[in-house]
Amino acid sequence: MVRPTQLLHSQREPAPVRAAATVLLLRDTPEGIEVLMTRRSASASFAPGAYVFPGGRIDEGDTTARAIATRRRTQSRVQLTQAIAAVRESFEELGVLLAHHADGRPVSAEEVAAMDRSTASTTVAFADQCAQRGLQLSTDRIFTFAHWITDRDLPKRFDVPFLVAKMPEGQTPTADETEQFEPCWVRPADALQRHAAGSFFMIFPTVRTLERMVAYPTVDAVLDACAHRAAGEGPLWTSCPRAGWLAGKEARYMEHESPFGELAMVSPDGQIVHPLDWQSEHAVPLLKNVQRLTAPNPSAMTGPGTNSYIVGDADSGYIVIDPGPNDFDHIGRLWRATQGDIRMIVCTHSHADHSPGALPLQKLCKTQPPILGLASAPTARSTARFTPDRVLQDGERLVLTAPAISDTGETRVPAHTLRAIHTPGHAANHLCLLLEEDGLLFSGDHILNGSTTVVDPPDGNMDAYLASLDKLDAACAKGGVGFILPAHGYVIGEARAAIAQLKAHRLKREAKIEAVMRQLPNGTPEEWLPLAYDDVPERMWPVAARSLAAHVERIRQAAKP
Repeated sequence: MVRPTQLLHSQREPAPVRAAATVLLLRDTPEGIEVLMTRRSASASFAPGAYVFPGGRIDEGDTTARAIATRRRTQSRVQLTQAIAAVRESFEELGVLLAHHADGRPVSAEEVAAMDRSTASTTVAFADQCAQRGLQLSTDRIFTFAHWITDRDLPKRFDVPFLVAKMPEGQTPTADETEQFEPCWVRPADALQRHAAGSFFMIFPTVRTLERMVAYPTVDAVLDACAHRAAGEGPLWTSCPRAGWLAGKEARYMEHESPFGELAMVSPDGQIVHPLDWQSEHAVPLLKNVQRLTAPNPSAMTGPGTNSYIVGDADSGYIVIDPGPNDFDHIGRLWRATQGDIRMIVCTHSHADHSPGALPLQKLCKTQPPILGLASAPTARSTARFTPDRVLQDGERLVLTAPAISDTGETRVPAHTLRAIHTPGHAANHLCLLLEEDGLLFSGDHILNGSTTVVDPPDGNMDAYLASLDKLDAACAKGGVGFILPAHGYVIGEARAAIAQLKAHRLKREAKIEAVMRQLPNGTPEEWLPLAYDDVPERMWPVAARSLAAHVERIRQAAKP
């Protein structure tokens, strides 16, 4: 876990969340699904003027209506209460009542019109009106589509299930003209297009929910996906987004998106303070003791560029991880970012975008810091030859000390400790570094954000790569590692989950390759490639061919008696 003393910003407690519920009322049309939306009041305290789905806060009294609410066997009490609140809110705001008579007859439009929406300010009043008419709430036909928790940076926050239900036949939505205005039916794709054009304002969760809704052809398809979720009753996804600055504007991201982990590390309380723009002009502070300077070498293989990391501070001096290519400007920026006080230079491996900058950077420094790492193996390509000043042993610790005052006077104590972990696989001489005091893993090319690393035989080996993933997982578990800092891309959060997902992806790819090999037993790698990587853009197949070779080597090795 990151030490609070290393966070860049003073933390504050996010606003508490309030329980609420909203419902997407859906109907089928020849052109596809339509969803009922309405415009919030321009004076609303939350999302003024936004187009939303009907909904609102869950009242304590919503449990009172359970006596007239129908319930699925798999529907929890919490889900039932959420559905009751959604039924009540859709009635109050739009005059739409999801209910039926005890004999199964639907509620007519005339019956709904006869009910008093203006006195439905309490759940008791609403429940009483339904009970007096012998109505039962159709809560067993309402399912959970998504679960949103309002972003940590906002002053007003809600914990909201986004429910889905089929619009009752014969009823016509009518806005209350107080909280909601202009009810309209809209296709999700059209709403998104109008939002992008600036004529249909929606907030982030609404946009992302509609983006998912576009994939479903019918209302029944939506309800079926919710009813038969593999993990049982519950949302298809849950998200509490995070925000940063991108191109001078606020940009929000869900947990599966690449910037999310970095925002979680830099600003765990959710303040919008961190720039996400990729640039190579200056180092980006991630913590007080960690900076990232991205080399100006963007490409299909390097993404936005190779990340050089600077660990330490002015009191302890600095360790530079992966000085990058031999780029004059980049090396100069590393030197300036450390004021030349570099104590050690570490290369995670010998590839041309990681290690060539080590020697020029060393020569810039008066103290001539040692270059550490693992020597390249004989299997390395000619462009990836590397010999360190000293070989790092597996488990060896690199310690930066800082001054401290004690009873006996000033002394120096460990401030930042990097532990080397040998991780062959991507390259025979690959290693990772674990910053022990803050639970950070510098993963080099072994784990990347937004792509999977190439394993290129003979220097790369898939067996070794997968074994190294297991080794890193164990180190993360023991060391309390929460974040991974890769050589390409943003910081990755939920370190162990990311490693597990990466390993599962590799094994899934391997199973696909093995199936193709059985399908074409006399085929060649060139024939297997388009089938095994049919979900990868064709322009990337030459790169994928290297990892395919590594998988084939592993499959054939496993098949030997």
